[in-house]
Amino acid sequence: MAHEDFIRVGTTLYKIVNQPRINGGFAKKRIVWNNETLRQDYGKDFIATVPKYDGFCTVPNHVNYQPVIDKFLNLYEPIGHQPKEGEFPHIESLVHHIFGEQYELGIDYLQLLYLQPVQKLPILLMVSEERNTGKSTFLNFLKAVFQNNVTFNTNEDFRSQFNADWAGKLLIVVDEVLLNRREDSERLKNLSTTLSYKVEAKGKDRDEISFFAKFVLCSNNELLPVIIDVGENRYWVRKINRLDSDDTDFLQKLKAEIPAFLYFL
Repeated sequence: MAHEDFIRVGTTLYKIVNQPRINGGFAKKRIVWNNETLRQDYGKDFIATVPKYDGFCTVPNHVNYQPVIDKFLNLYEPIGHQPKEGEFPHIESLVHHIFGEQYELGIDYLQLLYLQPVQKLPILLMVSEERNTGKSTFLNFLKAVFQNNVTFNTNEDFRSQFNADWAGKLLIVVDEVLLNRREDSERLKNLSTTLSYKVEAKGKDRDEISFFAKFVLCSNNELLPVIIDVGENRYWVRKINRLDSDDTDFLQKLKAEIPAFLYFL
């Protein structure tokens, strides 16, 4: 096993593993490892070859990504796409469908996500009582573009005090949002504008980090998925219509066009 499969950050040893995912593929994970176990498996001299870092940082960049910055390991994940000139008719049709008459604003939104990932953006809320509207497809498209920097949360995840698994992400998406308590609304609004956030993991002290995540929410409840006060401008609400047709290969076609779309952006 190559030494790249182990790292030491500060005084903690980690093993880098590829965890199988239920829908295929793998997710890269860091598992806290034991020094003595490492010595037993690879010998006492192996630990000297393990790469060492002073700590973690989270610096998002999709164009000039740096895995290590001044001896700090970047927790933000690179995206694996290589922009390439070409056509993207299916992505264009999806963006037209989601943003309608605000198509240019939709393109601006996606461009800012790609080129200026720390830029604060409104909470995108897509609503429709109808089925087969493309809301979930749009979420899956965002996941395909930004990969491990997108996390799918449930309403319960959002309300949980333990938030380490979604801190440092570019996008936090909730497919069937129902956050209709006043405290939910206030938390959402505060997170959409704050520059820093206290991260809490089970069994660990709270740690303050820079917060740049954007929220994308979907709901079949058109009346009260979240509480939005009169005059509130931190939400961008889009009513999504039903798709004219149902193409079971549509997501695969979107994925194939991502390099061309990123070249365009």
